[in-house]
Amino acid sequence: MHRSTKALILILCLSMAVEAQMWQQNDLIFNPSGVPSLPFSQPRFADLDNDLDLDMILGNISGPPLYFENTGSVTSPQFQPGADLFNSVEELDCEIGVCIDLDADDDLDFVSGGYRGLQLYENTGTPEVAIFEKVNGFFDGLSLAANPVPHFADMDNDGDVDMVIGLSESGAVEYYQNYGTPEAAIFLGGTQESWFDVGLYAYPWFSDLDADGDNDLLVGRDGYGFYYYQNVGTNTNWTWIQTISQFSGLGQSTYWNSPCLVDLTGDGKQDLVHGTASGPLRYYRNTGTLAQASWSEVTSLFGGVMDVGGASNPIFIDFDDDGDLDLLSGSQMGDIKYYENTGNASGPAWTPNHSRFSSIDHSIYSAVAAGDLNADGEVDLVVGDLSGNLYYHRNTGTSFVLESAEFSGINVGGWSSPRLYDIDQDGDLDLCVGREDGQISYYENSGTVLDAIWTEDATFFIGLDIGSNAVLTLGDINLDGILDMLVGKSFRAVTYFSYEHGTWVEYPDSLSGFTFGQNAAPALADLNGDGDLDLAVGNYEGTFSYFENLNAVSVGTESVHPNTSRMYAAYPNPFNPSVTIRYELNETMHTTLTIYDLRGTRIKTLLDESQAFGTHEVEWTGLNGQGLQVEAGVYLVVLEEGGISQTQKITYLK
Repeated sequence: MHRSTKALILILCLSMAVEAQMWQQNDLIFNPSGVPSLPFSQPRFADLDNDLDLDMILGNISGPPLYFENTGSVTSPQFQPGADLFNSVEELDCEIGVCIDLDADDDLDFVSGGYRGLQLYENTGTPEVAIFEKVNGFFDGLSLAANPVPHFADMDNDGDVDMVIGLSESGAVEYYQNYGTPEAAIFLGGTQESWFDVGLYAYPWFSDLDADGDNDLLVGRDGYGFYYYQNVGTNTNWTWIQTISQFSGLGQSTYWNSPCLVDLTGDGKQDLVHGTASGPLRYYRNTGTLAQASWSEVTSLFGGVMDVGGASNPIFIDFDDDGDLDLLSGSQMGDIKYYENTGNASGPAWTPNHSRFSSIDHSIYSAVAAGDLNADGEVDLVVGDLSGNLYYHRNTGTSFVLESAEFSGINVGGWSSPRLYDIDQDGDLDLCVGREDGQISYYENSGTVLDAIWTEDATFFIGLDIGSNAVLTLGDINLDGILDMLVGKSFRAVTYFSYEHGTWVEYPDSLSGFTFGQNAAPALADLNGDGDLDLAVGNYEGTFSYFENLNAVSVGTESVHPNTSRMYAAYPNPFNPSVTIRYELNETMHTTLTIYDLRGTRIKTLLDESQAFGTHEVEWTGLNGQGLQVEAGVYLVVLEEGGISQTQKITYLK
């Protein structure tokens, strides 16, 4: 293809992107419930719109709390992002918070616990529309460590609410009696009682779990579940008995367990919702009795949030060879997470199945590249991590074997993020590695499919530096048969590059208007089966964002090139076992006909010769250049003649 033609196509495509945004964000594909996964998530519930059902407040360590309105009912809640009720709450003031009426005016105030201790935000609005204004100094008399966790209940049965504080750093639980009135609460320093010590990061919650008329106490902690203290005394004479069996087995695999007991089914029984350090909320319905709880996990309300625990770095590949794209991701802890697509090519549904990859565990911030590196039909892995090294894990069919602790001696200095593509379109996989310093290294496979020889080409990405922690993905976004590139970096950005005249040209405004997470890690893949490349982005928090491609572009059409030859619709399409590609040349000329996948990898050259004027037909049976059957999916047919390229999508079915 002539470079001038490529430049024309690029201009046309970019002009379309200016007029209408190419991407539309819809994270439901990775989060069906719509409730986000936030690190150190801390849920609380209250009726903040006075419609008699429970809404949700989600603590946020990187900003004000989030408000989710219950758009369902008392018995069948459904939480949707609501109004920005907590925009007045300063970030340092709120790691967690609880709503309570501290002035007896029938609306809910907000008490936060955060880096600067306890803070009171009075509701100066109405029970239906809350407006929170900070009351400076309300808790100044209390001597508390950083990040206290508050909860309230009338513990002494005098008609006003008392307070219990969990101390995050010490694990202590302290009780403060309210010496004021229902209209004017007073909490005095030096009057606290030390009740319990759970070891580290105490998250207390009052609730009458045994339905005996007094408040019991549930305390979440750093790890190893919950401590439950049953009050077998009275409201005024507490007698605490620690009961382990009531919450046995819950919260054992998560950390910083932040519980609340709340009736989410309208049956009068207290259900359990708790946050975790990694983010996803866990919900257990109480299927027991009022006096004796029994827990059954429910994932439909808050579940389905894909979260690798931190530093998600995704790639998509049909790992199980069933015709749809599965998801592999690196993680902050250095292991590899695998999510099998149990849906289909147009409607993915992700099921975690990490056990196959349990042997892979490197230093922190792992990143993975996948491809068949020895032509045995199995998907092998190249893994990078914070050390800057690369590691080759050969797929045996049942497990992965570490073949090379230092893959070809390659070290890029830190935070290596590898990707495998056929860059030079010679039928074997080449290696690209994003680096901590913001640059990208390229290693051409100068050997063969069976015997790779990795040779660095320092000129291919020369001059490209995105600043820090480069994570790249390649794909033919504009369907011109040439790979485009998206690069993520530390500071919440993804940038588009086009390869023009032997160099990469940056178009910084192509993804404007979107907010990506820290350490953005993009991946291009057709995730809705419509034949164009969609965008998924990982982030430091460990979750994923999804951006649907709205502008499928077919370049080289008669409207763009009115005097060129004509390419007819392939038939049958979709196809199995073969498809016929038909086209018409307006003069005798050299013609090439090539099959590519959506990542821009050349699959097979069907034709490369001079052809006469007239109509021609070429059949493709779904075999690649090595004579192997390709995977089911969407492919590109690229016709090049007379310096003009025309592209058409075809779909192979198995």
